[in-house]
Amino acid sequence: MGITSLIKIGAIVIVVIFLLIILFTSYVKAPPDRAFIISGLKKEPKILIGRAGLKIPFFERLDKLYLGQMSVDIKTEQSVPTNDFINVNVDAVAKVRIQQTQEGIQLAAKNFLNKSAQQITDDLQDSLQGNMREIIGTLSLKEINTDRDSFSDQVMEKASKDMAKLGIEIISCNIQNVTDENGLIADLGMDNTAKIKKDAAIAKAQAERDIKVAEAEADQISNDARVAADTEIAQRNNQLAIKQAELKKESDIKRAEADAAYKIQAQEQEKSIQTATVNAQIARAEREAELKQKEVEVKQQELAAEIEKKADADKYAAERIAEADLIKRQKNAEAAKFEQEKQAEARKAQAEADKFAAEQEAAGIKAKYDAEAAGVSAKGKAEAEAIRAKGLAEAEAMEKKAEAYQKYNKVAMTEMIINVLPQLAGEIAKPLGQIDKITIIGGGSDGGNGVGTVADNVPIVMSKLFESVRETTGVDLKEVMRSETYDAKVNKNVNVTGLPQEAAVVNINQNPQS
Repeated sequence: MGITSLIKIGAIVIVVIFLLIILFTSYVKAPPDRAFIISGLKKEPKILIGRAGLKIPFFERLDKLYLGQMSVDIKTEQSVPTNDFINVNVDAVAKVRIQQTQEGIQLAAKNFLNKSAQQITDDLQDSLQGNMREIIGTLSLKEINTDRDSFSDQVMEKASKDMAKLGIEIISCNIQNVTDENGLIADLGMDNTAKIKKDAAIAKAQAERDIKVAEAEADQISNDARVAADTEIAQRNNQLAIKQAELKKESDIKRAEADAAYKIQAQEQEKSIQTATVNAQIARAEREAELKQKEVEVKQQELAAEIEKKADADKYAAERIAEADLIKRQKNAEAAKFEQEKQAEARKAQAEADKFAAEQEAAGIKAKYDAEAAGVSAKGKAEAEAIRAKGLAEAEAMEKKAEAYQKYNKVAMTEMIINVLPQLAGEIAKPLGQIDKITIIGGGSDGGNGVGTVADNVPIVMSKLFESVRETTGVDLKEVMRSETYDAKVNKNVNVTGLPQEAAVVNINQNPQS
């Protein structure tokens, strides 16, 4: 096998591996509760639900859309007035899902693509709350509370139009709880409780009436049975009397016959009479026994009817009492539950109010700090700008001053030095002015006192100052001060030798009192 064949085989293997990799990365399979939307090459995207497909890498993209059932908690965050102007809070739950049609999935893909179920329900919550608030405004409190099915149907009908525009289908909407701010629902419950108690009292009275009617009917039946028994007894007595009369008649006949043959049949007649008497007594005893048995049966029937009626009445009364007690306990439990829910809502509202106040306080503190920081920053910027402007002004003044100094000549320098002489003298004599008390011991070598020595320090210092000025600037202040010309005394014009010709005269503006 040559190198060419090996290259061909290697190329084929590489191509096959590349195709397998592409096939492996292109194969996608969508679960039943999600729609895989493949878009890119075709104008209409390909939608996969519960089946597999291929996605061309680099040319097509895969997006997912959740299709399962979602629960949206619909609550009125604030009280909503009903048609009869009663503020209520309604809590409901709606079951929704993406419409299982091509158009519905395309609409939903524009709004909820790659979003989780929670994100979708969050997006739908505001719209459903708005629809429910609109329906609440068209109904009264009693209609909302008693006909919740109709209320939820209206909410579904109203919201379905808006949801259809988003590709959403509403499966069901259930009203969980309805509350009001003034406790009117509880008052309606108390009214129903009063009506139930009234119906129970009426039913009890009717039951007692039925018991009395039944007792009267039982007494009537018992009386009828007693009358019938007495009538039967009287009839039996009449029959007995008739029988006795017939027997007596026969007995008289027999006695008459016996009178004819008294002696012959005396014993036989006596025997017949005795037999007839015994038979009559037996028949009477039998009749009396039958009568007693009838009376016992009648009494048993009376007692059985009375016991049965009384038992039925007691059972009916006990059932009514038990039902009333059960309803009372249920209403008490519902009232306690409602009270607990109201307290929990009040605590929740208080916690939310405290949280909102804390947030507002934190926002106020932050705004205050931001304002102070902004103020400090603005103040710092203003101060920096002021310092910069001041520095620029001082620099410019120094530059101007330097230019002016360059133009100065000896005349100007002499004028400046003379202008500051009074200030220099004042500063030299200033230490003497600060002395509170001087103690002088002895005197000078020339026979003077110590006061003159102290006073002489000022001229000495000034003389040395003049020498220093003359050596450094070339201006002889002694000559200037010694000028005795008329112009120097009157006009303060001093001719100073050694200065240029053009600056021989210096105008000294001094205050004679200085």
